[in-house]
Amino acid sequence: MSKDLVVILTALNLEYQAVRRRLAEPQVHRHERGTRFEVGTVEGTSCRVALGLTNKGNHSAAVIAERAIQEFSPVAVLFVGVAGALWDTARLGDVVMATHVYAYHGGTSEDDGLKARPRVWEAAHGISQLGSHLARVNDWADDIPAHGRAPQVRFGAIAAGEVVQNSKISAEARWIRQHYNDALAIEMEAAGVAQAGHLNGAPVAIIRGISDRADGTKSSAKDRNWQPRAAANAAAFAARLAVELVGEQEQIAMSTADRDRTADGRKDTVTNTAHNSIVGIMAGSVRGSSVHVDAGPKVSSPADLVAQLNSFHEDLKRHHTEGSLDDDTYQEAVAELESACVAAGKNTPDSSKRAAMSLRKLRGLIAELPDLVATLAPLVVAAGDLS
Repeated sequence: MSKDLVVILTALNLEYQAVRRRLAEPQVHRHERGTRFEVGTVEGTSCRVALGLTNKGNHSAAVIAERAIQEFSPVAVLFVGVAGALWDTARLGDVVMATHVYAYHGGTSEDDGLKARPRVWEAAHGISQLGSHLARVNDWADDIPAHGRAPQVRFGAIAAGEVVQNSKISAEARWIRQHYNDALAIEMEAAGVAQAGHLNGAPVAIIRGISDRADGTKSSAKDRNWQPRAAANAAAFAARLAVELVGEQEQIAMSTADRDRTADGRKDTVTNTAHNSIVGIMAGSVRGSSVHVDAGPKVSSPADLVAQLNSFHEDLKRHHTEGSLDDDTYQEAVAELESACVAAGKNTPDSSKRAAMSLRKLRGLIAELPDLVATLAPLVVAAGDLS
């Protein structure tokens, strides 16, 4: 799993642009089958986002979601865009985050009518909890004009089908409200994304801005007014959620590293349980039957960190000379390393955070070189500890 990347998918170009405006320096990433994503970072953070466009419908959304999960192994998949409200609970401009998703087109036609046979996917518990927390904190929305109303986040079911709903009196509209009366919103892609996430073990969040009421009042003029606002609100909440999801992964990684340290923060004991076999390791020292492994250099000051980063530069150079780092990746890695050195040398809380951010980006660039990643890992933790 890539611990610093979240996939965000949209169905409409308007929704795509709303998310893209929140990304710094998005770069095109082409899948081998032709699907194009853009990968950038959420402005002002180290959270990477792979942004993709699925087009309308559950089937298309499922295929692209599956492709994105396989390509990026993300922390989570967020599907972001607009939807129609089924009840007055969610007002125009509000954001609905799905607690569960109904594929409402499942059914059986019998003599006495159409009987519902839906499929249902529940949102991952961790994402639901984090979404609820962000809604309580309520600092995710953009600045609201004096005459405007701040959007609210609503939590409930979302119904996903294959047709645009714009009636309150049609047979299908009445059937949906009868069988799915707890659904707050209705749209056309969530079931496909939820199924792809379920089959691949990837957490999924469906985040929709309310742009209409799906009751016959939908019009081109209203769409021009509310669709951009609803899409922008959904993108704002999704970007904040993505940043928090990546932040949690970093906290988990740091906690794991802390648990692996011994009292002096330097040595761990390795027990050989591979009986009657030869075990090869790089040991700091061997005493009796115990092998002591140095967990990494001790960094107690910004000067220590800068010294270790300069040493790491030599490791990068060696891998580049040996051919395991291509020219472009090497140049990007050196740039991030130099940025981290400059930031760490300033010795302020803010600069230490920038150093940690640069090192996390560097870690992503060298992810396919385990020995470099292992060397860098304690330096990333050290930069975070100094901030």
